[in-house]
Order: sequence, then structure tokens, then C-alpha cells
Amino acid sequence: MNWNVTGAILMALGVSLGAFGAHGLRHRLDAYSMSIYEKAVLYQLVHALGLLIVSYLPKTGTFSLSAASLVCGLLFAGIVLFSGSLYVLAVTGNRGIGAITPFGGLSFLAGWVMLAWYSIRR
Repeated sequence: MNWNVTGAILMALGVSLGAFGAHGLRHRLDAYSMSIYEKAVLYQLVHALGLLIVSYLPKTGTFSLSAASLVCGLLFAGIVLFSGSLYVLAVTGNRGIGAITPFGGLSFLAGWVMLAWYSIRR
């Protein structure tokens, strides 16, 4: 997978979803749902930026391609599971989908821990 492109697309999508939430959903969601939606956008943007940065590390010789791919894969999974489930929860109100969110959080944590691990090993 091309993680540079994936990170850039996720950043653009995060900005678009943030603007849509601020302008298109502002009067449709209650304050609680809007705060969930905003959290989804924030976490997507932060972790997409992390994915974008990590994807360039093999080009600098800092990390192997396989190490960077593992970290990027975990961050990507976190975005899909964490932010994705929060988007659905905010828009639909289906609280059952919230059961997926912690798996996204664990994926984020695993990605950052692996980044630290590979950094220490170097």
C-alpha cells in the first residue's frame, strides 16, 4: 500500500469531514453528538499526519520499509475503527457501534508503541 498517498487522502478527507460537520451538521446534531464527531475528526487528522510522517521514514533511512508499513497499517486501522465508529455513532446515534471504538484506540496505541520500539532498537 502507498502510505504517503493514503496519509494525504486521509488528511484531505479529515479536513472535508471537519468542514462538513461544522457547516452541514451543526444544526442537525445535538451538542453531545457534535462533540463525538469533532473528536473523530481530530483523531483522524492527528493520526493521518502521523501516518504521513512515518511513511517517509524509510526514504530517510531511519526505518525499514517493513517497520514503517507495520506502524502505518496500525495507524490506518485505528483511523478506520476509532474515527469511523465515532462518525457513525455521531450521525446515527447507534451506541452499539461504540463497541468498535476501543479497538481503534488500541490500534493507535500499538502503532505508537511500535514506532517507539523500532526507534529504540535503532
